[in-house]
Amino acid sequence: MDFSRNPREEAFRQEVRSFIAESLPPELAARTRLDFRPRREDMQAWNAILYRKGWSAPSWPKEYGGTGWSPVERQIFADECAAADAPPLSVFGLQLAGPTIYTYGSDAQKRRHLPEILSGEVFWCQGFSEPDAGSDLASLRTRALRDADDWIVTGRKIWTTHAHFADMMFCLARTDPAVKPQRGLSFFLLDMKAPGVSLRPIITLDRGHEVNEVTLDGVRVPGDDLVGEANRGWDYAKFLLTHERTFSAHVPKSRRALTRLKAITARERKDGRPLAADPSLRRRVAEAEIELDALEFAVYRALDDKSGTSMVSAILKLRGSELEQKLTSLIIEALGTRALRHWQDPSAEDALSNVIFDPDDEPGAMGAHLFLRAATIYSGSNEIQRNIIAKQLLDPSTAMRKPA
Repeated sequence: MDFSRNPREEAFRQEVRSFIAESLPPELAARTRLDFRPRREDMQAWNAILYRKGWSAPSWPKEYGGTGWSPVERQIFADECAAADAPPLSVFGLQLAGPTIYTYGSDAQKRRHLPEILSGEVFWCQGFSEPDAGSDLASLRTRALRDADDWIVTGRKIWTTHAHFADMMFCLARTDPAVKPQRGLSFFLLDMKAPGVSLRPIITLDRGHEVNEVTLDGVRVPGDDLVGEANRGWDYAKFLLTHERTFSAHVPKSRRALTRLKAITARERKDGRPLAADPSLRRRVAEAEIELDALEFAVYRALDDKSGTSMVSAILKLRGSELEQKLTSLIIEALGTRALRHWQDPSAEDALSNVIFDPDDEPGAMGAHLFLRAATIYSGSNEIQRNIIAKQLLDPSTAMRKPA
């Protein structure tokens, strides 16, 4: 790919920047800037604004309502949204469920689900991880038994992000226990309001409610909500996870964190001098910026690569999650004792109006730092990603061909 900027892309950047400046409600940007946990209302409001513009699904093909943008244009859009503190959109619908449905789903599933995902009317969650099957999805125990034309699903899912305000779940369940574990899984679309679905909130280290345990107790799933063929769910999950792990590099989010870090080191002082003047800290900030630039180039290449190998997505997830943690750690170090002043409840409805901080405080920084301790675990733990990388590089049956 050619990474040099051209006038057309710069014009596109200005178009995106101007639209966001005119269209993003200030109260939504304020909540994001202070690192509030995203609310459904915030994501839905911003999704609706982008939907009216035709920009809610930058990575989708035009035939399904997407923008048809190039990889560079998609990255520019993500950069500008992050820089403007726009709330995130629902990744589970737009980045994961949607592409899986328009790639492998039936025409009826496309007609039913894609418009509601595009508009943001329906929210999704991901039913993959289980108490005894996290990164090793092949060992999951949730069962789906055939009952006439329907399926009866029983099991438990855990660490289910945004399940507490999701309308639908895409779910892996075992439909044939007699075959190789990867070959006996099927991919279902499950109504979260169906009888037999129950939730238990899991409060994370930052005292926020982001994840949940979901119990599926004999949930009846219509046969029409099976995606593709029975027992081929592993193939569909690999496709989806490649999307998820490429997205998990979180370059725009880390770029925003780097900008915040630089502002803090320029503002905060030690022994009468700005922290930015400290050679050790300045070196570590520079190293993080170099790593971020390299990761961004790698994401561009991955988005432009139609092969979508699992090794590439594993590398991006691995490096992206470690860099997120590095940046938040540097922010906390630079803030010093100021970092201790943080939201007691990151999702509190009235926190903006009822809590007053010094303008130089960063009340969401500690919460973000604590929550991102999980970044190297979710979307497939980094230990598993290293195994994927090692297998594809070192296993003779899968190793990349080396030049003569």
